Amino acid sequence: MATFDHLGITVDDVPRASAQFNPVFEALGYTRAYDAPEHAYWCRTDEPEILLYSARETGTGPHEHGRVGWQHLAFAVDSREEVDRIHDIAVAAGWSEVRAPKEYPRFSDRYYACFVEDDNGIRLEIMHNPPRDAG
Repeated sequence: MATFDHLGITVDDVPRASAQFNPVFEALGYTRAYDAPEHAYWCRTDEPEILLYSARETGTGPHEHGRVGWQHLAFAVDSREEVDRIHDIAVAAGWSEVRAPKEYPRFSDRYYACFVEDDNGIRLEIMHNPPRDAG
């Protein structure tokens, strides 16, 4: 049986991207395991690793949302307060707010999320969608 092992993300400048990603990933429980000019990665127990790689050609970014390729990566957190907290951490680290934390009733009556994007056009969603019977 195949399992999801890691996610590699290409960026223009690994040190700059690492500085933006690190506070967000730490808030999500990841630990930066390696950080160098051409490669960085984060680990979390029993979760896929997230890796940053330097672009092979400079000036090819940023990625444009909606084009073929990356759409977004969503992280589920335990509460609406966690969505708000991680949103604030991301914005303070230089991420652009795409959508402020809010309810998304078109997904479910419990869905609460925000979307942020880094300098490379990499978009993250931080979301909370408890099971219907969670109260």
